[in-house]
Amino acid sequence: MHLKKAYILTTLVVINISAIAQTRTNAQNLVLTNEDSLNQGVNKQKTVISGYGSASYRRNFNEQQSTINLDRIVLFIGHKFNEKISVFSEMEVEDAKVAGGADGGEIAIEQAYLKFNLSRKQYIIAGLIIPRIGLLNENHLPVNFNGTERPLIEQLVIPATWRELGIALYGSAKNHPLNYSLALMNGLNSAGFEHGSGIREGRFEGRNASANNLAVTGSLQYNWQNFKFQVSGYLGGTVGLSKRAADSLNLNSGAFGTTLYLAEGNVQYTKNAFSARALFANISYPDAAKVNVAYAKNLATNMYGGYIEVGYDWLYKKQQQPNFTTFARYEFFDLNATIPSPPKAIYDGTLKQQHLIVGISYLPIPNVVVKTDVRLANTGNQNPDLIINPAPNAIPYNPKNTFFNIGIGYSF
Repeated sequence: MHLKKAYILTTLVVINISAIAQTRTNAQNLVLTNEDSLNQGVNKQKTVISGYGSASYRRNFNEQQSTINLDRIVLFIGHKFNEKISVFSEMEVEDAKVAGGADGGEIAIEQAYLKFNLSRKQYIIAGLIIPRIGLLNENHLPVNFNGTERPLIEQLVIPATWRELGIALYGSAKNHPLNYSLALMNGLNSAGFEHGSGIREGRFEGRNASANNLAVTGSLQYNWQNFKFQVSGYLGGTVGLSKRAADSLNLNSGAFGTTLYLAEGNVQYTKNAFSARALFANISYPDAAKVNVAYAKNLATNMYGGYIEVGYDWLYKKQQQPNFTTFARYEFFDLNATIPSPPKAIYDGTLKQQHLIVGISYLPIPNVVVKTDVRLANTGNQNPDLIINPAPNAIPYNPKNTFFNIGIGYSF
């Protein structure tokens, strides 16, 4: 009954906004946090404090379960030593607290790097960096995206917020609206990859990272009229073991051994109250079969995902205050699009998913947002070969589900 009502409500909302499109890209370009002001060199103070946070309520109709959570609180401190050198540091607490022996909660450094200005159009950063991949990895403040949850593609295919230790060059072309980035950083840990979460658990995030394997990543952004285009890529080794240890597991070691490739492209369009965005990402992992044998995993050789989002700001004004956006986003992904052959993995239909999210984002001021949305989920069927010792109270798997979300967020 709940599912039927939610479906009717969603259909009505989609019909209402189907001829119009998305978010606050204009507002996003105008919103300046203290961190942004330091990065752009327009701050007057040498030391700045900035941050963001979000909290949410979620209802899972299949499980008849509701949860409420302080998702994250992030505090940023930056300092400008002189016109050439600055330091950026940010600490994040997830799920309100961390308790010994309890699941959930995390205290982590989200970024920590030195910035060296080479010119007005070029700079280098070194330390714990966030590479430019996708739309949200760099721009993940809650006021910068629609929906209470971050897009699933940029959680599972592109594991935002993705940060590693490295060095990166950022710049802009002299006579063209072209931005670029190129970074060298530590690689991933294939032993940490998990079935169902892509490469997310293989990140080191600055903690005892292997320096035996490396990765390179780069991006190009081009602005044309009301469009913004981006392509980015990642190529990195996933085995940081010594050659002797890697050989014992039949894995390729070295800087780019057991290579993983990620390619991503996106486009954004904005004109007055109307805007839209689309993104597609693909991961290729040719040696997944070797990793499956070495670590008893169930990984795919290919994963992909994408989304299209549209919306409209009904209170649009040039100063973008307030903002009342209705939006719809369609997401699709498959985390086992191709599995190793001969069979060295088990196909899981539940990892092929489609999601329709519709909702509202209200920003009374550019740095505060109140959100609500409904997500309709549709997956493939469960594979009986993957069901091992189910819980006595486990309910039958349903490939269709509905989620209702409410959230708040801020940045400063």
